[in-house]
Amino acid sequence: MEIRVRTRDWYYKCRLLKFSEALVFRIWKKEATGQGGLLSGVDPTAFTTSDPLRLWIIQMGMIVMMGQLLSLGLGKIRQPKVVAEVLAGIFLGPTAMGRIPGFTEHIFPTQSLPYLSLVANIGICLFLFIVGLKIDVNVITHNARSSLFIALSTMILSFGLGAAISVPLYHNFIGSPVEFTYFMLFTGVSFSITSFPVLCRILIALKLLDTTVGVVVVSAGVCNDVVCWSLLALSVALTNGTYGLTALWILLTCVAFTVFLMWPVRIALLWFARFTGSLEDGPTIFFMIVTVIVLWACAFFTDIVGISAVFGAFLAGVIVPREGALATSLTKKLEDMVIIVFLPLYFTLSGLNTDLGLLNNGITWRFTIAIICLDFVGKFSACTITTRVSGMSWRESSTVGSLMCCKGPVELIILNIGLSTGILTQRVFSMFVLEALVLTFITTPLVSILYPPERRVRALARDLSRWSAGDRDEDIGDRQSPMTEPWRSRFTVVLDKFDHMSGMLVATQLVLPSPLIPTSQGPDICVNALRLIEMSDSNLGIMKSSAVDTLIHSDLVLGIFRTFGELNDIHVSLSLAVVPYEDMSKTISNHATRHRSELILLQWLPPSFISRDTTEDSCSPHSTRIEPNSFETFSSGPTDTGNLAATIHSQFVRRTLTESNTDVALFIDPGTSLSGTGPESARHIFFPFFGGPDDRLALEFVMQLCTNPRISATVVRMSKSGAERVAAQWPSIVRPEEEDSDETRETGYHGMPIQSTVVMPNISYGQTRFESEAADTMLWEQYVDSHSSYDIHPSIRVALSRITFSEHSSSMPLYSAIQQASTRKPVLVVVGRSHRLGSDDLTQELENILKERGSVGQDDSRNTIGNAATAFVASGCATAVVVLQAANVSTD
Repeated sequence: MEIRVRTRDWYYKCRLLKFSEALVFRIWKKEATGQGGLLSGVDPTAFTTSDPLRLWIIQMGMIVMMGQLLSLGLGKIRQPKVVAEVLAGIFLGPTAMGRIPGFTEHIFPTQSLPYLSLVANIGICLFLFIVGLKIDVNVITHNARSSLFIALSTMILSFGLGAAISVPLYHNFIGSPVEFTYFMLFTGVSFSITSFPVLCRILIALKLLDTTVGVVVVSAGVCNDVVCWSLLALSVALTNGTYGLTALWILLTCVAFTVFLMWPVRIALLWFARFTGSLEDGPTIFFMIVTVIVLWACAFFTDIVGISAVFGAFLAGVIVPREGALATSLTKKLEDMVIIVFLPLYFTLSGLNTDLGLLNNGITWRFTIAIICLDFVGKFSACTITTRVSGMSWRESSTVGSLMCCKGPVELIILNIGLSTGILTQRVFSMFVLEALVLTFITTPLVSILYPPERRVRALARDLSRWSAGDRDEDIGDRQSPMTEPWRSRFTVVLDKFDHMSGMLVATQLVLPSPLIPTSQGPDICVNALRLIEMSDSNLGIMKSSAVDTLIHSDLVLGIFRTFGELNDIHVSLSLAVVPYEDMSKTISNHATRHRSELILLQWLPPSFISRDTTEDSCSPHSTRIEPNSFETFSSGPTDTGNLAATIHSQFVRRTLTESNTDVALFIDPGTSLSGTGPESARHIFFPFFGGPDDRLALEFVMQLCTNPRISATVVRMSKSGAERVAAQWPSIVRPEEEDSDETRETGYHGMPIQSTVVMPNISYGQTRFESEAADTMLWEQYVDSHSSYDIHPSIRVALSRITFSEHSSSMPLYSAIQQASTRKPVLVVVGRSHRLGSDDLTQELENILKERGSVGQDDSRNTIGNAATAFVASGCATAVVVLQAANVSTD
């Protein structure tokens, strides 16, 4: 019995083993056959529902490449990318490449389009979520009256014209299966819409964002978007509702859902953002997961109740909190992938569904031209007239009208919804797609003609002041003589980077009156801090610009400067501007002029440093360990990102100096602490007076700084002589022996700036060299002989008592100035930027100093800060350097 049982068990085990081997063999054979692919003779473009990925990758690659190629050409004429993406779809569709035998069957077969459409619809939901993130209520409230007036009046006329042309369109192309009311609604909405995302791109491309036209257009565009999406929801609700009562219930459900999102859900999201720390440190992973869940839940709900899912995605973006620039950070994380992958797919699908071959008869073309003309005339005339009534000029009003005519993705979304619901036929869909392309295409060239750069009016920057606005508008008289009273009391401090904060605080502290001087005896100091944020070429710039009121309160740099003003009890006015990089210098100049500033404070940092051994003499050439100039590496091949950033900053500084109509003080901070910056510490200034307008300005600047009892100065008038007063050979820069001591010295720095390819204009002072030298002599004698003058302001007389004046003649004045500055430590060196009209040429002497220091390629440094400052920076004898440039002076 036992043997029989064992035999039976053995038999079943063998059967089970054979079955397992056969199953594994079949699975392996199937997988091997499936994975053979191209090598086994399988067509890679063959579509199968079990494996649609391969064809999807081919389709996606062709769509992205075609869109990029077209955008490269259209981008040269500043056309929005959406135009290239729709044209790519038209070329790949039945209009062009679809006529190639076998192309559509292999690349875009009908059975593959649902998969392509699924990914495209996911992308368009994400895109509408991003559009909702960019809708800021502050943009509407700032210009609520004019923007609502412009948006609503434009929509009323455009909707009326769309409804009017829908009558003949319906009778000629649609017919009875579709209700006329639904078709009329879709036609009216498509006429009324203005594409806010494309509008943003055009404003950035044409640099109109900070103009009065840009402010009005952004506000009106936001209002237009909100109202049109509401009308679209109504249209879809009526279309999906079989009976009028059903449509009413759909609409009421949508309204109730919107109210529910705007209050309870938005408040909950704000609480959740604070709970997760997303307001302070940006959106956390947990917050983003919850936000994405809310996004798809809203899209799902609006879809199942009979309204498009894109409307729910749009509402989800609107309710994301704007506090702490959370919406901007969330957009930055999502926008790139949506714009690169998903959005081209959706718009290309619109092109694939467009068959311009259907526009094959006269009546079709007549209606297409009529649609284009009526839509443009309605929008342009309504916007132009209402904007003119609001108080803008005819040129600005017509520009607003042209911008509001752009269509783009939003109308395409509406048209695709109409096509999918059966309201639009393929022919009518193609007519409206062509209309959207034409109106979007003509927007940029039309605006360039109507509103050229020389005609543009910049909008006022947003300010936040600790004192009343009236204080900022007080009358400022003409500049008094420097001998009668202090002449600098209004300053613009430029804050462009957080890394520059410490240097700018030191520079601002320098120009402030001493706390030991009673306020009633000193000038009324007004400091305006201008925070610059670079606007990128994406739509994030629009968000930052519209969120200025939020950023001006939450920005860390402005917060630090606000605290600095409160601690020093000074009038601090805070301003913030979000502008493109190339417009930053002009923004500074206009800001200083508008606020009637008397001096702009700006910082410059060299692109590279020389490592020093602090145990040796800091002014000796042998005490310095020369490191390779990092930009030399960049020039020869490998890129040093730090030096590249410094190069860009140097170019920004030079542009600011070139375009400024206000005197500029450029603070050069070596990165070491300027000892003696406390109220109980003394500081010493060394100023070599070589001559020229910038040196005269620097002399007045030194005089004003010395009104502070904790500051003293040595002013030496340098001149070049033929007599040999120093060694015949070029000497090393050494510190005098009497300064050698055991106390710790503050180390200087060696900026080895990089050579720039930017050629800046020459300096023009509007006077001859003889006149400049005469002005130098008069000002110098005025200060030196001030003891015999009775017409001097008391504070100026006290300041002059703290200044030691002397004259020095040398065959190498620049070297002699460095040697004299080295006698004290720490020392703040003040120099004029240019000496073009001075008595001496310092170029050759500077080259010798730089050769001794082992530095090459210093054109960028000399063009930025001038010859004298470059020499002091390279020598390392100065703890910090301040470079002065008189108003209306360009770069060397």
